[in-house]
Amino acid sequence: MYDYVIIGAGFAGAVSANLLATQHNKKVLVIEKRAHVGGNCYDEVDENGIVVHRYGPHLFHTSSKEVWEYLSRFTEWTPYEHNVLAHIKGKNVPIPFNFNTIEALFAPLDATRFQQKLLHYYAPNTKVPILDLKKHFDDDLRMLADFIYENLFLHYTAKQWGLSPQEIDSTVTARVPIFIGRDNRYFNDTFQAIPKNGYTKLFEALLDHPNITVELQKDFLNEVCWRENRIGFRNDFTCKVLYTGAVDALFDYCFDALPYRTTEMVFETIDQAYFQEAATINYPNDHDYTRITEFKHIHPTLSPKTTILKEYPKEHRKEITVPYYPIFNDKNQAQYTQYMQKAQHFSNLTLIGRLAEYRYYDMDDIVLHALNTVGNV
Repeated sequence: MYDYVIIGAGFAGAVSANLLATQHNKKVLVIEKRAHVGGNCYDEVDENGIVVHRYGPHLFHTSSKEVWEYLSRFTEWTPYEHNVLAHIKGKNVPIPFNFNTIEALFAPLDATRFQQKLLHYYAPNTKVPILDLKKHFDDDLRMLADFIYENLFLHYTAKQWGLSPQEIDSTVTARVPIFIGRDNRYFNDTFQAIPKNGYTKLFEALLDHPNITVELQKDFLNEVCWRENRIGFRNDFTCKVLYTGAVDALFDYCFDALPYRTTEMVFETIDQAYFQEAATINYPNDHDYTRITEFKHIHPTLSPKTTILKEYPKEHRKEITVPYYPIFNDKNQAQYTQYMQKAQHFSNLTLIGRLAEYRYYDMDDIVLHALNTVGNV
């Protein structure tokens, strides 16, 4: 009945379904365990009339014209540049750590000296990973790096990952740089916006095609079946399967559960117009939560109240909590490789997405990955 069965209605699944239906005229069934499409990008209007992102803030940014033009077929955009502050030494200062941050936290003479040396050794408007700066031969730059490492990076990393920076992959630690300049924007991509009518409407538009059938609140794993080299669904082994869910769950944890970090999302209504001065404020030290997001900064509304979200990182427990962040290190990658090699035995199975590939994707990255993958499956 279907040419393809796609498991999961996040970006990987929805974009793949749309491409198969519109460009290849394939009949597609999308199976989603949750009661909604959109995966972790799902948003809705809360009791205060404010659009909230139920699984944490998602701010779209990309420098890919291909991704931007493709998604623009399904949504209008509201321009939005994300600004993040960090609570350090009793002050809320811009991050990524930049020249404005230096001036906010150091005496004028020290700030000038740090800025001059950074510009001497690094090109303007570039990013330098903190761990690289800690290895610099200049004493002042090492001192600056040590300050950033201790006050912004070390404790935040310990809370977020439950590990020391040395225990996780450098691709993760590189995501916390110092910026050589004064740009306070959290992202520097060419295109930065949020869907005008929300992410959920974007996903509904992606999946709105006569060749696509969506079944919500259905667990694929309850209806999966296996043959020697093919995977089936409801005893149908002729369809191709694109799987975007947790790969360890697909194979019943035969190589043990892959480690993830999860986050407890705690929403609060505050009886005032605004709670904080920016959309997101990070708390690297002295708090159990890592950040507070106030959604009225992202989706302005005239509501007299405001909604905030506090995020408390925790260890993921399989089949109990939501797996948000794969934990990158050599041991976990080797464990994932076992699952990947097992998946390759099934000729009609394709793994795509954050959980299926056990890697972190930005939203634009996964859209581009789907655009490049679908033509080859």
